[in-house]
Amino acid sequence: MDDLIVKVISKIIIPFMQVFGIFVILHGHLSPGGGFAGGAILGASLILLTLAFGLNDAKKKMPHSMSKLVETGSILLIISLGLFSILNGYNFLTNGASGFNLGKTGEIISAGFIPIATLAIGLKVGSTLITLFHTIIEED
Repeated sequence: MDDLIVKVISKIIIPFMQVFGIFVILHGHLSPGGGFAGGAILGASLILLTLAFGLNDAKKKMPHSMSKLVETGSILLIISLGLFSILNGYNFLTNGASGFNLGKTGEIISAGFIPIATLAIGLKVGSTLITLFHTIIEED
């Protein structure tokens, strides 16, 4: 797209979308939101980048190799959290009983591994959205 207004507005709004997406992910265990919603916001910001500046510019910011690495790393993180619970003698993804510090209720560093799992889910959703969008565009 060669519209100057769209490009300027996108340059202004994309960083705010990404900060808000990260905020939603990191506060998902304390307030409404979480990994899926925050990941969708992050993915939407990268889709907006692709629509405003084109596929080549967007791939410079988030190449497919980086997206695959984020997708793989995030799912491996969730699996490793579950395996940690199993190795401690509990069910898959058991939180507090398996040794994760639950912290104080209402603080950012609380809820055991749930913030870590939420971050992994957010990264997985965001990278999957942008991978699917770029794949659909490349087919045309």
